[in-house]
Amino acid sequence: MTLELSDGVVSDEELSLLALAADPDTVVPDDAVSLWDLMGQDQSLLPDWYMPPINAGPRKHPRWRRRVALVIICAFLAVDAYGLCSTYGYLVVA
Repeated sequence: MTLELSDGVVSDEELSLLALAADPDTVVPDDAVSLWDLMGQDQSLLPDWYMPPINAGPRKHPRWRRRVALVIICAFLAVDAYGLCSTYGYLVVA
């Protein structure tokens, strides 16, 4: 089944037909082209803060952030270990 795109705009019906006709076991090659690149659209429908682009390599965080995160996690684990609940901001016996 071949589907021709009409004047560069993809409708919901065309996307639905393409999705239903696609083979779910297809392996996408590493050099696959994005639909947005193929259609020549520079901006996607989702904003960058919702789905930021993928960065290569590990993230580098300052040591103090990691320590603050570990302190908060340990505090919650200690509250749980003593059988307390802090769901609503007050410590109560669970």
